Amino acid sequence: MEWLSRMNTAIEYMEKDMSLSLSIEEVAKSAYSSSFHFQRMFSMLTGMTVAEYVRKRIVTLAAQELATSSIKVMDVALKYGYESPESFSKAFKKIQGISPSEVRHSNINLKAFPRISVHVSLKGDKELDYKIIEQEAYTVVGKMVECSCEGSESSRKISDLWNESHLDGTINLLYELGQGGNLMGISMEMDYAEEQFTYLIATRLNSNSFVPEQGFAVHTIPASTWAVFTSPGPVPTGVQHAISRIYQEWFPCTDYEHSGGPEMEVYPLGDINADDYCCEIWVPIKKK
Repeated sequence: MEWLSRMNTAIEYMEKDMSLSLSIEEVAKSAYSSSFHFQRMFSMLTGMTVAEYVRKRIVTLAAQELATSSIKVMDVALKYGYESPESFSKAFKKIQGISPSEVRHSNINLKAFPRISVHVSLKGDKELDYKIIEQEAYTVVGKMVECSCEGSESSRKISDLWNESHLDGTINLLYELGQGGNLMGISMEMDYAEEQFTYLIATRLNSNSFVPEQGFAVHTIPASTWAVFTSPGPVPTGVQHAISRIYQEWFPCTDYEHSGGPEMEVYPLGDINADDYCCEIWVPIKKK
């Protein structure tokens, strides 16, 4: 599969110049991909951002050097692109649990994060229903939270936002503002360099709807071509499974890539915990 070969070529490119100065644009170019699409695909396939992977690999390689040679901590820090020994030591300790200078102590346990390779498992799963839709720009209103792309923080924050919005009446108000329309969970302003994005619980804002003065944000969803997928099953399990399949199965076998715009989960009225509940996942796309 050509896509698989390109992803592994990009990983090989990263491994040859593993440092904080690594250019994501050049890495993506080696995979014949846009920077955003490569980072989004990498994150969905590996469960970590490119930046997180680079940090872990740097610390692994640095720990090996420190443990097997007399190289100075300062020289290792500079080699891997850190501006100072202090910033390197902070990053090192966050991952290894010890300072770089402690590596040379006897009986010290080190963590190793091996180089990854991307594989696709071919299996006879259920069909993945989708349609391609062209849609003009429109405005949404809702409540938002800033999330990290790294780790499980985003899942917790998003879950808390939904729970709070049900308890404080936000969900009912959004239904009123959208005049009974569907609710949306929107991931937007995704910045993989900074490892953060904004999540918005929202509804489409009608021309005759008012906007609450406090606690609500208004955003424009740009005109786009969307791949719209059906996501059957209870939330969030069904949504998480569908998103994984989109990136692991659908993107690799199509001529599309992520356009870099917002992603949306569209929730119709119904029992989201029911086995027969069905929502939609909207992913902005463009031709490669």
